Amino acid sequence: MAPLKALEAEYPILDPFQAHDIFSVEDFLIHDLYELAAFAEQQPTSEKLKQQGITQVLSIIDTQHQPWLNGMELLDDGLHNKHVLSTGCEGIDLLLGGGLHEGQLTELVGPSSCGKTQVWLLAASNVATKHMGNVVYLDTGNSFSPQRIAQFVGHIAGHAFDEAGKRIFQRIMNSIVCHSVFDIFTMFNVLHQLVINFPSQLQKGGQVRLLIVDSISSLITPILGNSGSQGRALMISAGYMLKKLAHEHNVAVLVTNHTVGGERGIPKPALGQTWKSIPHVRPLLSGDHGNNVRSISVLRHPSMVNLSAFIVIVVHILIKPDLRTALLLLLVFLPRCK
Repeated sequence: MAPLKALEAEYPILDPFQAHDIFSVEDFLIHDLYELAAFAEQQPTSEKLKQQGITQVLSIIDTQHQPWLNGMELLDDGLHNKHVLSTGCEGIDLLLGGGLHEGQLTELVGPSSCGKTQVWLLAASNVATKHMGNVVYLDTGNSFSPQRIAQFVGHIAGHAFDEAGKRIFQRIMNSIVCHSVFDIFTMFNVLHQLVINFPSQLQKGGQVRLLIVDSISSLITPILGNSGSQGRALMISAGYMLKKLAHEHNVAVLVTNHTVGGERGIPKPALGQTWKSIPHVRPLLSGDHGNNVRSISVLRHPSMVNLSAFIVIVVHILIKPDLRTALLLLLVFLPRCK
């Protein structure tokens, strides 16, 4: 959250709050308003602080909220502002309903060394080359390979390495920015700075269209150990921040996650049930380490339906064609079809 210090130049009346251990907007929000009012009473400018100071902070917070949108406005936003970006792999694009959707968080799940990073490096290269978009890559394990990016870009662009081709290649490579991020708090800082820089990037014509975090699990797993509810709260905050950034700035956000052992030895995505509902799209990449063949399936997608739910409905209609009961079944099962 933004520090209150940044607001003091414009709102000098906020200064006394810092003596009450309130240094950020977040600190202000978690304090009881009655306690703040009692604190304000003790100040020389008590009435002014109560009437203007607290009111000003609340009004600042209110201005940060996005306005309410009705269904038609959301549909119009989706049609005109949320585009689909190709990953550079036709098979993956087909499986994901055309590719990577701006405004959504896509999590690629898979075991170690299955090729998750290669898929996102290809996607980064393709977005920078074909969609003329900027890419921000948050590297949590030194997995970013500029040499591999250069190979992908050269293959996708197909330009001869004359002077014009070299300039195009250089422009594409310059549009992919990598940050080394080794803990979740550094990621929060990078994302906050990214949001601050969005307006200036738009003015320069260099819109960020793709954000990659490789991998999200390596940032979150350490804080889930012995920190209990605090670790889970940070995990939820990370997911919320990534989804908010994706929606408000029309960015396709991609993350990678590893797998852990599940029931009967079947691998399942890490980070548990709390994180499970955060990604919009969740493809699973798997393969045999003995060969180069990889398979990909989709665990979660907004446009996917739960086939078993419709099998139940269809079988019921075939056995007992009761329209009222069938509609009730639809009401029960459709919310689960995610």
